[in-house]
Amino acid sequence: MSTHQLAALARTAEPRLMLRRFLALDAAVTGTNALAYLALSGPLGRYLGTGSGLLLALGAFLAVYAGCVGLLATRTRPPAPAVRAVVEANLAWAAVSFVALALWLTPTTAGALWTVLQAVVVTGFALLQYGALRQGQGSSE
Repeated sequence: MSTHQLAALARTAEPRLMLRRFLALDAAVTGTNALAYLALSGPLGRYLGTGSGLLLALGAFLAVYAGCVGLLATRTRPPAPAVRAVVEANLAWAAVSFVALALWLTPTTAGALWTVLQAVVVTGFALLQYGALRQGQGSSE
């Protein structure tokens, strides 16, 4: 992704602010997902074809993860190793989602679509965060 594309998406050309915005967006979306899984695990479990216990566990994990990513987004200079860990965790989440869908989960059609959609979104966050991190490392600081 080009510098101009990243800047347009982040609405800023300043690499650190761009990175912080992408991290904050990730935290907000992940936190919303976590709250939905925690508050609506029964109805969502039935709709998606997954157990409510799995959604509760995922919701708890995602709440902690969203909090950590959100905290990282508040840093004026998010440390590169921590950002790389978020990127790698997002890519791992996407990969595990596809593996679980192929080998373990037996979701409804809506659940299968949701699993693919969230994996694609999380991959997108990883790519945006990585691109912004690279922009920041290439700029003079």
